[in-house]
Amino acid sequence: MAPAPTSTSSAVILNVNGQKHQLTVDHRTTLLDALRERLDMTGTKKGCDQGQCGACTVLIDGRRAVACLHLAVAAEGREITTIEGMAEGDRLHPVQQAFLDLDGYQCGYCTPGQICSAVAVIEEHAAGWPSAVTDDVRPEAGPPPLTPAEIRERMSGNLCRCGAYVSILQAVARAAGAHRTTATEAEEGAA
Repeated sequence: MAPAPTSTSSAVILNVNGQKHQLTVDHRTTLLDALRERLDMTGTKKGCDQGQCGACTVLIDGRRAVACLHLAVAAEGREITTIEGMAEGDRLHPVQQAFLDLDGYQCGYCTPGQICSAVAVIEEHAAGWPSAVTDDVRPEAGPPPLTPAEIRERMSGNLCRCGAYVSILQAVARAAGAHRTTATEAEEGAA
């Protein structure tokens, strides 16, 4: 049972990885601290605690967010997905599998944030969202080719202390290719 709210705390229900969690949190509690300290979801890492390294990246309503800058009270009513919610049972998410297959990690500290970010990158790209390096940003141009430059730019908010960027880039490209294949198969099946 969560303690009663006070003038400096609120009762919130956080929907994390499809499960609702009722908590009473201080108004200043970050989503990162609520996940790690209150819900024992330690896959999301605390790196810089300033929103600069991306180690704490999670998905909020399918969009990337650095959990260290997002207040827990502001996440109420939103769908939060952490690294713990990526796999479907024993089956890894295609991005997780690509990181594993291509050694997209070294120490692994940044990997949960890298994977959450990569999942969003692939969805953003498929939806046609341009990046800072996209040449043709007209909506009718459709998604640009997912070149190494596009992947680097789109993943630039996630830093790797070990420098595993070559493998990370390869893993994102492989997972994006698998995503395109699945989307094409789904379109053909609907036709």
